[in-house]
Amino acid sequence: MTKAKDQDELVFLPLGGSNEIGMNFNLYGYGPPHARKWIVVDLGVTFGDVTTPGVEIILPDPAFIVDYADDILGIVLTHAHEDHIGAVAWLWPKLKAPLYATPFTAFLLREKLREADLEAVEINEVPLGGSVELGPFTVDLITLTHSIPEPNGLAIRTPLGTVLHTGDWKIDPDPVLGGVTDEDAIRRLGDEGVLAMVCDSTNVFVDGTAGSEAEVRDALGGLIGGLKGTVAVACFASNVARMDSVIRSAEAAGRKVCLVGRSMIRMAAAARSVGLLHDIGEFVSEGEAKHLPPDKVLYLCTGSQGEPRAALSRIADGTHPHVSLGAGDSVVFSSRVIPGNEVPIRNLQNKLADRGVRLYTERDHPGIHVSGHPCRDELAEMYRWARPQVAVPTHGERRHLLEHVAFARDLQVPQAVAPRNGDMVRLAPGRAEIIDEVPAGRIYVDAGVLTPENGDALRERRHAAYNGMLAVSVVLDGMGRIASGPQVRALGLPADDDYPLDDVLDDLAEEAEQAIGRLSGDDREMDDTVETAISRALKKASQRIWGKRPVVETTVLRV
Repeated sequence: MTKAKDQDELVFLPLGGSNEIGMNFNLYGYGPPHARKWIVVDLGVTFGDVTTPGVEIILPDPAFIVDYADDILGIVLTHAHEDHIGAVAWLWPKLKAPLYATPFTAFLLREKLREADLEAVEINEVPLGGSVELGPFTVDLITLTHSIPEPNGLAIRTPLGTVLHTGDWKIDPDPVLGGVTDEDAIRRLGDEGVLAMVCDSTNVFVDGTAGSEAEVRDALGGLIGGLKGTVAVACFASNVARMDSVIRSAEAAGRKVCLVGRSMIRMAAAARSVGLLHDIGEFVSEGEAKHLPPDKVLYLCTGSQGEPRAALSRIADGTHPHVSLGAGDSVVFSSRVIPGNEVPIRNLQNKLADRGVRLYTERDHPGIHVSGHPCRDELAEMYRWARPQVAVPTHGERRHLLEHVAFARDLQVPQAVAPRNGDMVRLAPGRAEIIDEVPAGRIYVDAGVLTPENGDALRERRHAAYNGMLAVSVVLDGMGRIASGPQVRALGLPADDDYPLDDVLDDLAEEAEQAIGRLSGDDREMDDTVETAISRALKKASQRIWGKRPVVETTVLRV
């Protein structure tokens, strides 16, 4: 009889993307617990916010699987969005596993690897509908629809059962570019028997369907055709179908198209490499566009989320070298507001409005944007096609995952498990259940350096950002007596007319002097002890003055 510790198991382990939207990093393991072989599905990033000052890119922490890097059979990428491929160039050197992607994703990934001086890393291109053999795993690609070319679901076949990993998807009957959802393949999979479906939860609270890109094309065509003056359209650069619709709407209105923003240009090149964006006119450069009459040009811009360095923000600030907008011009936001970006988007739109620019958003012009993720009717349809025994929601915050579990149970799915990042789910044999918890965290890209999420640098930066900073310098002689100072400077701390900052700093210098005076002669000979005494005294005084405990940086010099 096979002992439990020697029994083959099929496990699912999310290290990113569960309990959050973004930073997808999923593992599937097969074999006995002491000898599992692994495949990785997606390796993405998320982005910094006001809680991570100075940090723009955040990666999933691969520490657990790095210890088993020799047992990783491959990294399979479902599609080319940043939250699915953005961490590959950063983390591949730690994993060094073969990469598998369809042509469009491979084109963009090569660019990222080249920028990271990893151009020698091979990417195995898999055709749409193709298959990859990886040890005990056979991975079949299933064509789906999403807001980027070549989105793939994965049928992951193992001796213990088949998992349908959906990646990001929707059911779009007319996606404008690319194929429609391969319903027949999913139905055949359901007929064969699907053990588990690991599924997108983004729009689980939204009734109905997400809508079709064909409907957006019609809406944009009608809107753009009636606009006067210069027109700019902001959309996600990765949505090539949307780009195509904007371009054709512009051409129908007699306008030349100018791509503005590096990612827009890069995505257009990737699209053309796989035969998309064909049968359209040549783009004009920024230099050419500014010499065209206003009603003969349309700028297709990055920056729909208010990113400060993106093209549209620079236009709104008046700092773009070639593109300017003003009274009589229009900006169309063919995009949604990603949660967390409300403030920068509002600021961007206010700046544009202040320049006299007319704004068009999906709020006041419904139909100029649709989501790329499934709503409840589409989720129900996918469950009817696949008929899994186990529902495993992913790609969502906690509330999304738990709602998805309840929804799946309403659809009579026999079992449902909602793991957090780091929860190892045994899918087979036996009932699906969480059997282990492994480390799962984040790594920050800070000035190009990978740092732990609770590292000293960011903690000090947060502290300084919210509490300000005091810099103290003092000179002590050979007897430990004060020869000069203390001098105190403040950064990021307020003052008022009744208590000017110079007076505050004088008082703080006196507090520092008294703190030194309270030390014994032996203690004054130790720089660390002097620095600690000054820091404690000034933090206490600052709490009394400002209600804050600033960072105190003390320099002790000796003569």
